[in-house]
Amino acid sequence: MNESPLIKLENVWKKYQMGKVELVVLRGVSLEIKRGSFTVIMGSSGSGKSTLLHIVSCLDTPTKGDVFLDGQNVSKLSQDELAEIRSQKIGFIFQQFNLLLHLNAFENVAFPMIFQKVTEQERKERAKNILSSVGLADRILHKPTELSGGQQQRVAIARALANNPEIIVADEPTGNIDSKTGKQIMEIFTELHKKEKRTIIIVTHDIEIANYAEKVINIRDGEIV
Repeated sequence: MNESPLIKLENVWKKYQMGKVELVVLRGVSLEIKRGSFTVIMGSSGSGKSTLLHIVSCLDTPTKGDVFLDGQNVSKLSQDELAEIRSQKIGFIFQQFNLLLHLNAFENVAFPMIFQKVTEQERKERAKNILSSVGLADRILHKPTELSGGQQQRVAIARALANNPEIIVADEPTGNIDSKTGKQIMEIFTELHKKEKRTIIIVTHDIEIANYAEKVINIRDGEIV
Protein backbone atom coordinates (compact mmCIF):
# COMPACT_ATOMS: atom_id res chain seq x y z
CA MET A 1 0.00 0.00 0.00
CA ASN A 2 1.45 3.38 -1.07
CA GLU A 3 1.90 6.02 1.61
CA SER A 4 -0.21 9.10 0.94
CA PRO A 5 1.80 12.20 -0.11
CA LEU A 6 2.87 14.69 2.55
CA ILE A 7 1.90 17.59 0.24
CA LYS A 8 -0.62 17.46 -2.59
CA LEU A 9 -1.82 20.24 -4.88
CA GLU A 10 -4.93 19.77 -7.03
CA ASN A 11 -5.61 22.18 -9.91
CA VAL A 12 -4.11 25.18 -8.10
CA TRP A 13 -4.49 28.63 -9.62
CA LYS A 14 -3.09 31.89 -8.26
CA LYS A 15 -4.25 35.24 -9.60
CA TYR A 16 -3.48 38.80 -8.52
CA GLN A 17 -5.55 41.86 -9.37
CA MET A 18 -3.22 44.70 -10.43
CA GLY A 19 -5.63 47.59 -10.86
CA LYS A 20 -7.74 46.63 -13.87
CA VAL A 21 -5.31 43.92 -14.96
CA GLU A 22 -5.58 40.33 -13.72
CA LEU A 23 -2.18 38.65 -13.39
CA VAL A 24 -2.31 34.85 -13.53
CA VAL A 25 0.80 33.42 -11.83
CA LEU A 26 -0.12 29.74 -11.45
CA ARG A 27 -2.31 27.88 -13.95
CA GLY A 28 -3.89 24.64 -12.80
CA VAL A 29 -0.86 23.19 -11.00
CA SER A 30 -1.20 19.64 -9.64
CA LEU A 31 1.67 17.86 -7.88
CA GLU A 32 2.56 15.51 -5.06
CA ILE A 33 5.55 15.61 -2.69
CA LYS A 34 6.35 12.49 -0.72
CA ARG A 35 7.30 12.48 2.95
CA GLY A 36 11.08 12.45 3.38
CA SER A 37 11.78 13.36 -0.26
CA PHE A 38 14.19 15.95 -1.74
CA THR A 39 12.39 18.08 -4.35
CA VAL A 40 13.74 20.95 -6.42
CA ILE A 41 11.36 23.39 -8.16
CA MET A 42 13.11 24.95 -11.15
CA GLY A 43 12.15 27.86 -13.36
CA SER A 44 13.36 31.17 -14.71
CA SER A 45 12.52 34.52 -13.15
CA GLY A 46 8.77 35.16 -13.39
CA SER A 47 7.92 31.49 -13.96
CA GLY A 48 5.82 31.27 -10.80
CA LYS A 49 8.24 29.11 -8.82
CA SER A 50 8.37 31.33 -5.72
CA THR A 51 4.57 31.65 -5.68
CA LEU A 52 4.34 27.87 -5.92
CA LEU A 53 6.76 27.53 -2.99
CA HIS A 54 4.69 29.99 -0.94
CA ILE A 55 1.55 27.93 -1.52
CA VAL A 56 3.28 24.60 -0.87
CA SER A 57 4.64 25.96 2.42
CA CYS A 58 1.41 27.61 3.67
CA LEU A 59 2.73 31.16 3.28
CA ASP A 60 -0.08 31.84 0.80
CA THR A 61 -3.36 30.28 -0.32
CA PRO A 62 -4.55 29.57 -3.88
CA THR A 63 -7.19 31.59 -5.71
CA LYS A 64 -8.68 28.29 -6.85
CA GLY A 65 -7.86 24.64 -6.20
CA ASP A 66 -6.91 22.60 -3.15
CA VAL A 67 -3.72 22.18 -1.11
CA PHE A 68 -3.36 19.23 1.25
CA LEU A 69 -0.69 19.00 3.94
CA ASP A 70 -0.56 15.71 5.80
CA GLY A 71 -4.07 14.95 4.55
CA GLN A 72 -5.53 18.26 5.78
CA ASN A 73 -6.95 20.71 3.25
CA VAL A 74 -5.11 23.94 4.14
CA SER A 75 -6.27 26.02 1.18
CA LYS A 76 -9.20 27.61 3.04
CA LEU A 77 -7.55 28.15 6.43
CA SER A 78 -7.17 31.57 8.05
CA GLN A 79 -3.81 33.32 8.26
CA ASP A 80 -3.61 32.50 11.99
CA GLU A 81 -4.26 28.81 11.32
CA LEU A 82 -1.63 28.76 8.58
CA ALA A 83 0.87 30.49 10.89
CA GLU A 84 0.32 27.79 13.51
CA ILE A 85 0.98 25.04 10.95
CA ARG A 86 4.12 26.79 9.71
CA SER A 87 5.52 27.20 13.21
CA GLN A 88 5.09 23.49 13.94
CA LYS A 89 5.87 21.79 10.66
CA ILE A 90 7.93 24.03 8.34
CA GLY A 91 11.36 25.64 8.52
CA PHE A 92 12.15 28.48 6.08
CA ILE A 93 15.44 29.53 4.48
CA PHE A 94 15.62 32.61 2.24
CA GLN A 95 18.11 33.93 -0.30
CA GLN A 96 18.59 37.14 1.72
CA PHE A 97 19.14 35.17 4.99
CA ASN A 98 16.57 37.40 6.83
CA LEU A 99 18.55 37.27 10.07
CA LEU A 100 17.87 39.77 12.86
CA LEU A 101 20.95 42.01 12.65
CA HIS A 102 20.88 43.11 16.32
CA LEU A 103 21.01 39.48 17.53
CA ASN A 104 24.02 37.16 17.43
CA ALA A 105 23.94 33.72 15.80
CA PHE A 106 22.91 31.98 19.01
CA GLU A 107 20.07 34.46 19.67
CA ASN A 108 18.84 34.23 16.06
CA VAL A 109 18.50 30.46 16.38
CA ALA A 110 16.98 30.51 19.88
CA PHE A 111 14.44 33.23 19.05
CA PRO A 112 11.81 31.08 17.20
CA MET A 113 11.70 28.65 20.13
CA ILE A 114 10.27 31.36 22.41
CA PHE A 115 6.97 31.20 20.50
CA GLN A 116 6.80 27.43 21.04
CA LYS A 117 7.22 28.01 24.80
CA VAL A 118 10.50 26.08 24.94
CA THR A 119 12.23 26.58 28.31
CA GLU A 120 15.26 28.86 28.44
CA GLN A 121 17.60 25.99 29.32
CA GLU A 122 16.35 23.88 26.42
CA ARG A 123 16.62 26.85 24.04
CA LYS A 124 20.27 27.28 25.02
CA GLU A 125 21.15 23.63 24.58
CA ARG A 126 19.24 23.19 21.33
CA ALA A 127 20.60 26.38 19.73
CA LYS A 128 24.20 25.44 20.59
CA ASN A 129 23.74 21.89 19.29
CA ILE A 130 22.16 23.00 16.02
CA LEU A 131 24.82 25.66 15.37
CA SER A 132 27.51 23.04 16.03
CA SER A 133 25.82 20.68 13.56
CA VAL A 134 26.16 23.27 10.76
CA GLY A 135 29.81 23.99 11.61
CA LEU A 136 29.39 27.23 13.58
CA ALA A 137 30.33 26.19 17.12
CA ASP A 138 33.02 28.91 17.21
CA ARG A 139 30.75 31.65 15.80
CA ILE A 140 27.71 31.53 18.05
CA LEU A 141 28.31 34.97 19.61
CA HIS A 142 28.96 36.72 16.28
CA LYS A 143 26.33 39.04 14.82
CA PRO A 144 25.32 38.64 11.14
CA THR A 145 27.49 41.62 10.09
CA GLU A 146 30.51 39.76 11.52
CA LEU A 147 29.83 36.63 9.45
CA SER A 148 30.46 35.76 5.81
CA GLY A 149 27.53 35.10 3.46
CA GLY A 150 28.02 31.35 3.79
CA GLN A 151 28.12 31.57 7.58
CA GLN A 152 24.95 33.69 7.61
CA GLN A 153 23.22 31.08 5.49
CA ARG A 154 24.31 28.37 7.95
CA VAL A 155 22.77 30.43 10.76
CA ALA A 156 19.58 30.68 8.67
CA ILE A 157 19.55 26.90 8.25
CA ALA A 158 20.10 26.43 11.99
CA ARG A 159 17.24 28.83 12.71
CA ALA A 160 14.99 26.88 10.33
CA LEU A 161 15.76 23.75 12.35
CA ALA A 162 15.04 25.40 15.72
CA ASN A 163 11.53 23.96 16.14
CA ASN A 164 12.46 20.58 14.63
CA PRO A 165 10.25 20.90 11.53
CA GLU A 166 9.41 17.97 9.29
CA ILE A 167 9.65 20.14 6.15
CA ILE A 168 12.49 22.48 5.16
CA VAL A 169 11.77 24.95 2.33
CA ALA A 170 14.44 27.14 0.77
CA ASP A 171 14.07 29.92 -1.80
CA GLU A 172 17.31 30.30 -3.84
CA PRO A 173 19.44 29.33 -0.80
CA THR A 174 22.73 29.60 -2.73
CA GLY A 175 21.82 32.76 -4.64
CA ASN A 176 23.92 35.16 -2.54
CA ILE A 177 27.02 33.02 -1.94
CA ASP A 178 29.94 31.80 -4.05
CA SER A 179 29.82 28.38 -5.74
CA LYS A 180 32.23 26.67 -3.32
CA THR A 181 30.21 27.81 -0.28
CA GLY A 182 27.02 26.94 -2.16
CA LYS A 183 28.23 23.37 -2.50
CA GLN A 184 28.86 23.20 1.26
CA ILE A 185 25.34 24.51 1.93
CA MET A 186 23.85 21.89 -0.41
CA GLU A 187 25.76 19.17 1.43
CA ILE A 188 24.04 20.30 4.65
CA PHE A 189 20.65 19.94 2.94
CA THR A 190 21.65 16.48 1.67
CA GLU A 191 22.58 15.42 5.19
CA LEU A 192 19.30 16.75 6.61
CA HIS A 193 17.49 14.69 4.01
CA LYS A 194 19.46 11.45 4.17
CA LYS A 195 20.36 11.26 7.86
CA GLU A 196 17.43 13.07 9.46
CA LYS A 197 14.79 12.04 6.88
CA ARG A 198 13.47 15.58 6.55
CA THR A 199 11.42 16.63 3.53
CA ILE A 200 13.44 19.20 1.56
CA ILE A 201 11.89 21.57 -1.01
CA ILE A 202 14.18 24.04 -2.79
CA VAL A 203 13.29 26.66 -5.39
CA THR A 204 16.10 27.64 -7.76
CA HIS A 205 17.04 28.58 -11.30
CA ASP A 206 20.46 26.92 -10.88
CA ILE A 207 20.77 23.62 -12.78
CA GLU A 208 23.59 22.54 -10.43
CA ILE A 209 21.17 22.43 -7.50
CA ALA A 210 18.89 20.02 -9.38
CA ASN A 211 21.64 17.37 -9.24
CA TYR A 212 21.05 16.98 -5.49
CA ALA A 213 17.33 16.27 -5.81
CA GLU A 214 15.35 13.05 -6.09
CA LYS A 215 12.64 14.89 -8.00
CA VAL A 216 12.80 18.01 -10.15
CA ILE A 217 9.64 20.00 -10.96
CA ASN A 218 10.07 22.39 -13.89
CA ILE A 219 7.70 25.34 -14.05
CA ARG A 220 7.24 27.78 -16.92
CA ASP A 221 4.63 30.53 -17.26
CA GLY A 222 2.80 29.19 -14.20
CA GLU A 223 2.49 25.63 -15.49
CA ILE A 224 4.45 22.46 -14.74
CA VAL A 225 6.25 21.31 -17.87
